[in-house]
Amino acid sequence: MIDNISWLSIYPEIVLLVMGCVITLVDLGVKSARRTGTYVLTMLTLAVVAVLQANYALSGNTFYGWGNMVVSDAMGNWLKCFATVAMMVTLVYARPYAADRDMLRGGELFSLSTFALLGMFIMISANNLLLIYLGLELLTLSSYALVALRRDHTLATEAAMKYFVLGSMASGFLLYGLSMVYGATGSLDIGEIFKAISSGEIKHQILVFGLVFVVAGLAFKLGAAPFHMWIPDVYHGAPTAVTLLIGGAPKLAAFAIVIRLLVDGMLPLAFDWQQMLAVLAIASLLVGNFAAIAQTNLKRMLAYSTIAQMGFVLLGLLSGVIDGEIDPARAANAYSSSMFYVVTYVLTTLASFGVVLLLSREGFESEEISDLAGLNQRSPLYAGIMAACLFSMAGIPPLVGFYAKLSVLQALIASGETFYIGLAIFAVVMSLIGAFYYLRVVKVMYFDKPVTAATISAPWDVRAVLTVNGALVLILGIVPGGLMSLCADAIVRALAS
Repeated sequence: MIDNISWLSIYPEIVLLVMGCVITLVDLGVKSARRTGTYVLTMLTLAVVAVLQANYALSGNTFYGWGNMVVSDAMGNWLKCFATVAMMVTLVYARPYAADRDMLRGGELFSLSTFALLGMFIMISANNLLLIYLGLELLTLSSYALVALRRDHTLATEAAMKYFVLGSMASGFLLYGLSMVYGATGSLDIGEIFKAISSGEIKHQILVFGLVFVVAGLAFKLGAAPFHMWIPDVYHGAPTAVTLLIGGAPKLAAFAIVIRLLVDGMLPLAFDWQQMLAVLAIASLLVGNFAAIAQTNLKRMLAYSTIAQMGFVLLGLLSGVIDGEIDPARAANAYSSSMFYVVTYVLTTLASFGVVLLLSREGFESEEISDLAGLNQRSPLYAGIMAACLFSMAGIPPLVGFYAKLSVLQALIASGETFYIGLAIFAVVMSLIGAFYYLRVVKVMYFDKPVTAATISAPWDVRAVLTVNGALVLILGIVPGGLMSLCADAIVRALAS
């Protein structure tokens, strides 16, 4: 018999699934080329789901359902709430762009976005290896289709094929690793896996071999080097609206499954996976920052920037356990700094790609850095928002990116270990190098002559959301305490459960 707790644990997912099907059916009767009815229904659905998740998160309760396959805790509920809001913002920015390129004629953008979000929800709530993989596949299959949504665009079709091939390979890595973990521990339940590993009665070599494949699969989803090869091509080739959808909310789900698998399930193997994360972090910071310097295409530059930013997220994740000893306070500090980083990264990414989408118009893609020339003369507001995002990603105070980087560096230095302090110094040096390509774009916006005198017009909803989005990048940098406390509380409750 299914109890009420089981239903309660997946209630937002049920709402999202049912409404995703309804949106698909309703769209069949929508005649408007801009799909106004479908858009409104989708936004109302996401708003309701966001409120539900916020209420769950504020309650602070943790409960398990469906035979412990699903967990509802503060960390998961906040991440799902943030992912839903990120998806809403993405669709606000994406709709004018998609309408100008005939991407709304079938309504797939809204239905596939809903199902992609459902996949993220399943990944975030999963307490079972099989459920993690099912959520991941729902997200990735929806993403493959979205990249290819612009059917008559050769570059988008090519990007979708590359994404499909490389994504399938990464999914295979993850599935193979999970199957080895299951074979070694005899359970798909993350809690039972933790107990089995802690008992010390299973072969360590088999687990570590499976762990290598698991970390490789997770690194691909995060976009960490050397598993980053898909990011520049997919970011560049996909329609910019879909690039934002892939580069925003899914990073929250990827962070969640790293916590679920490595921290909740395989914490006794921390000595092994921390070394792997350290290599991935170093490689991501090197590849991301140095490759971005050579880019002239803005989307490719932001793609390599993403790789470097994920290096900082990994630095936070690897600093929670020292010499195999678990200090709850240190772990909470490290993982909350990483959660804060990924949340603020998504916030900044939304605003930066929002400006790129706004500057794109019918028949013209604002993809080259030179396309931003003289933006300040055409629109000081949008130039200011873009500059704030770039300064934030570079880690310049008082923007939120500075505090995000500072919190990760503080977690590394707090360990007192020479290696981690060395990693912190290395990260600072890489940030200084990375500041070059961010400042180059700012220089183009403020000091180069405009390539066009065309005025920048935007629908009122895009203008309002983009303004709020840009303001939050500054406000959360000046007063980061509230969001940081929220992340710390969520992580503490997740570790305690």
